[in-house]
Amino acid sequence: MEGASPDAAAPGVPQEAGVGEGQSAGPDLREELQKAKHDYSMATGTISSLQRQLEFQESQLRRIKSEKEMLQKKLREQENQLQAMATKICNLRDEWKHDEMMMATEEENGRLRQVVREQESKLAEQNQLLSELQETISQLRAEALSSRRRIREQQQAQEEIQSQVQTLQHRELQTRVTLERITSRFERYRSKIIQATFSVAGSKPPQAEVTDEEVLEAMQKIINEWTELHQLLKQKGIKVPSLHSIDTLTSSPASTKGRRKSPMSTQ
Repeated sequence: MEGASPDAAAPGVPQEAGVGEGQSAGPDLREELQKAKHDYSMATGTISSLQRQLEFQESQLRRIKSEKEMLQKKLREQENQLQAMATKICNLRDEWKHDEMMMATEEENGRLRQVVREQESKLAEQNQLLSELQETISQLRAEALSSRRRIREQQQAQEEIQSQVQTLQHRELQTRVTLERITSRFERYRSKIIQATFSVAGSKPPQAEVTDEEVLEAMQKIINEWTELHQLLKQKGIKVPSLHSIDTLTSSPASTKGRRKSPMSTQ
C-alpha cells in the first residue's frame, strides 16, 4: 500500500540476522533482496495504480449508474409522456372519429329526414290523387247506376211505346177495316139513295155531280117522308118494319164532306 515504508520487510523474505550474517550471505542474497524490494515496490505501485483505476472505474460506474438511472427516469418520464400523448392522441382520434361519425350520422340523418319528407310529400300527393280517383270512381259509379236506371226506364218506356204503337197499329188496322166497311156501306147507301131520290116520278136526273150535302138532304127528306108514312100507318093500326136501320145511318159520323160523283152522272 502507499503508506508502507520501502524499507519494510516483504512477506516471505527473512530478516537479516545481523550485519555479520549479511556480509557472509554474499552478494547473491543482497541482489535478490534488492530485486525483491524492487518487485515489491513495483507490485505495490501496480496495486495502487490498479486501486486508483478501480476507484476511478467505480466512480465512473457510479456516475454511469447515476446517469443511467437519470436516463431511465427521463426515459420513463418520456415514455409516460409519450404514453400520455399517445393516449391523448388516441382520445383525440377517438373524439375526432366520434365527432366525424356524429357529423356523418347527422348528415345521414339529415339526408334521411329529407328523404322522409320527400316520401311523405309524395305519399300525401298520392293520397290526394287516390282520394280524387276514389271520388271520381264514386261519381262514375253513381252516373253509371243513374245511366243504367235511365236506360232501364227508357227501355221500359220504349217497350210501352212499342206496345202502344202496336196497339195503335192494331186499332188503326181495325179502324181502317171498319172505315173501309163503313165507306163501302155508305157508298152503297149513297148510290141507293141517289137512285131512290132521282127515280121518283117527275124527278129529273142530275146533270152534274151530286154533293154529299145534297145526298144527305135527299136522304133526310126520304127519312122524313118514311117517318111520316110510318106514323100514319101506325096510327091506322098497320104493322110496319122498324126504322132502326135508318136512324143508325143518320146517327153515324159523317166523313163525307167534299164532292163525290153521282153514279147516275157517269151514265
